[in-house]
Amino acid sequence: MPTMTFDSDRALQLARETLDIEGQALQDVRRQLDGAFARAVQLLLAVTGRVVVMGMGKSGHVGRKVAATLASTGSPAMFVHPAEASHGDLGMITAQDAVLAISNSGESAEISAILPLVKRLGVPLVAITGGMHSTLARQASVVLDSRVAREACPLGLAPTASTIAQLALGDALAVALLDARGFKAEDFARSHPGGALGRQLLTHVADVMRLGDAVPRVPPAATFSELMREMTGKGLGASAVVDAAGRPLGIFTDGDLRRLVETGRDLRALTAREVLHPNPRCIAPDALAAQAAAQMEQARVSVLLVTDAGGQLIGAVSSNDLMRAKVI
Repeated sequence: MPTMTFDSDRALQLARETLDIEGQALQDVRRQLDGAFARAVQLLLAVTGRVVVMGMGKSGHVGRKVAATLASTGSPAMFVHPAEASHGDLGMITAQDAVLAISNSGESAEISAILPLVKRLGVPLVAITGGMHSTLARQASVVLDSRVAREACPLGLAPTASTIAQLALGDALAVALLDARGFKAEDFARSHPGGALGRQLLTHVADVMRLGDAVPRVPPAATFSELMREMTGKGLGASAVVDAAGRPLGIFTDGDLRRLVETGRDLRALTAREVLHPNPRCIAPDALAAQAAAQMEQARVSVLLVTDAGGQLIGAVSSNDLMRAKVI
């Protein structure tokens, strides 16, 4: 085994050199972009099936990520391992699909072996390769040039800058395709319902608000003791004060209570009408929960009343409710 030594200065030097080389590789790939990229986007945009991504080794790892990015941004895609394709998985490709093959050299034996079969199916073939005169490039409908001047690996062996270039071109394709499809944040959220963005864009106030008896409310004539019992019993940290039709006249919160105590007034003699905070912050049930969070932050409040189109109180939502739903 080789003798292991560690030099912190050399480690930092190699890290910076790696980033410099890979950064330069991306600039080179950017300069190499031409009309072929637009043709590739147009070709993939016309696909009615899936984009089938292939790659071997490190290019295969890149391919899996590219397929996942395409699929999550509006372009149905899947990864098919080239070695498995020649043993039955080629049946996953249909005449409605397109193939996106990734190979730095363009001479990967596993991909080369299935190119005649791909051509026989008549599906479009987009290649991301650094071998512009390779077998893959010659067979492709469109070739995207991923050549890099050198790898960041000091031995010049491990794919480093070349895989960064492949990944960046895959991302560029995904971005151009989502833009052409008119893909929006809401569409992204629908394919990521479990993620933070999905929760922010798919969760509505109605999904997290308190309903019915869980919403503290008192009439304006309620005594201060009745108001306190309602607030304590419902655990919202606030209570709405509503008229006979159920429309909010105001709200009374824990913060209002602290400020009232500081005045030294006889609280027992007060009614809800006398202590309410008028013009309470309200929100509709079909508003996004993220919108409720933004409204709370802007107004520096922790509770919003939820009202229907007629202005009647139907619910309430607190910052704690939003945190439990992982909206904030």
